[in-house]
Amino acid sequence: MKLVQRIKTYRISFLCCILVCHFFYNPTDSGAVQLTTGNLDTILASNELVIINFYADWCRFSNMLAPIFDEAASKVQEEFPEQGQVVMGKVDCDKEGAVATRFHITKYPTLKVMRNGQPTKREYRGQRSADAFLSFVRKQLADPIKEFKDLKELLELDDSKRTVIGYFDRKDVPEYNIFRRVATNLKEDCQFFVGFGEASERMHPPGTPIVVFRPDKVRSNDKDETFLGSLKVYDELNVWASEKCVPLVREITFENAEELTEEGLPFLILFHKPDDNDSVRKYDDVVLNELYSEKQNVNFLTADGVKFAHPLHHLGKSQSDLPLIAIDSFRHMYLFPDIKEMEVPGRLKAFLQDLYSGKLHREFHYGPEPVTDPLQQIEGRKPTSPPESTFKKLAPSKNRYTLLRDEL
Repeated sequence: MKLVQRIKTYRISFLCCILVCHFFYNPTDSGAVQLTTGNLDTILASNELVIINFYADWCRFSNMLAPIFDEAASKVQEEFPEQGQVVMGKVDCDKEGAVATRFHITKYPTLKVMRNGQPTKREYRGQRSADAFLSFVRKQLADPIKEFKDLKELLELDDSKRTVIGYFDRKDVPEYNIFRRVATNLKEDCQFFVGFGEASERMHPPGTPIVVFRPDKVRSNDKDETFLGSLKVYDELNVWASEKCVPLVREITFENAEELTEEGLPFLILFHKPDDNDSVRKYDDVVLNELYSEKQNVNFLTADGVKFAHPLHHLGKSQSDLPLIAIDSFRHMYLFPDIKEMEVPGRLKAFLQDLYSGKLHREFHYGPEPVTDPLQQIEGRKPTSPPESTFKKLAPSKNRYTLLRDEL
């Protein structure tokens, strides 16, 4: 009898131990991790990817998103259980005002993406559903680098995309780890390729890996360029690759229009036909050679005039008038008088200066001003009659980021 009682006692103790362990190590509260000033920096430093939902309890849209984000966090945790990969967190901006201020949060909900402890330049602007969040995480954690086995494969690369190519002896070297970190940061802007051993040995001295940038030759006159800094210094390679991968002249699409408008800079846009790469290259050259100093004041863009037919219509133009150049100041759109004058030295810069000085706006309201600049003394030139901005309509809401009922 005593033996039976002892066995029963052991069983009860064992079950209690299991319950205690389950209670402490498998908590029932699933979903996104609540982030505070106390745990934020540790989580950012110890995870490759962190997605943060900045919310406010009084915000209706925050409350609509909350259960979806928690469901997504549970799905992400189930698929990516390994520590250090990804965390989906949330910040109560009313309780954690210091955190909200640190990340310049003024709209709710805001979804920030952090990689290797630093905010990415693109916030999450995709569909607000658990499956969409999971798909986004999968894409972010996918290897950003494609390996080639033979140099001939590089001849088949898409020339319309900017490319960074690494030539290494082997993968298990510090230089490659840095190369991969940079690729992770810039994979939305460049395609990355790498070759090891025999696949790339003809392209670099033994024991000395090199990294080469290949421009989008279809749309650019730039040449291939080799990185001359230290591949053992992350900041050196990251700054160099960022300058190459994020061009001075960017293409605006419906996917990035909201992001570009939020930068708050006027647009100088070349509208062109889809297959007109010649105009794009000429525009790139003019911007690089004459307008580089203006990059802090204006966004230089190209736009497919077929996809963006609506702004053309507001300008009183159609696809048959392409290519053409216009400024969108987020108040009005101003048409550059003659695309043929784009390559005339100083002409496009004078057009920008007329925007800064307010001349374009004044002439819209009060008619043309007296001409004193010889560059402007062209017979038959007429003042523009600018319509309202169309691109400002693509900007994010003043009160919240894009979160529509049909997305939910």
